[in-house]
Amino acid sequence: MPSHAQLAAKLLRDAATFFRNVGAQNPAIADDMNENSAVYEQVADLIEADPLGELPIDELD
Repeated sequence: MPSHAQLAAKLLRDAATFFRNVGAQNPAIADDMNENSAVYEQVADLIEADPLGELPIDELD
């Protein structure tokens, strides 16, 4: 049974795939969709590596 963190990471990766697919089908927004995809992948990596980790507040600005 997956943990909440594992499920969250999977959902984020699935969303990243969705954004990449939307971008592939819509060249006008491909750059934005690929950027979104990269962010979701990065957050999934963070969750997998350190599920209880915290971001310094200045990184949120």
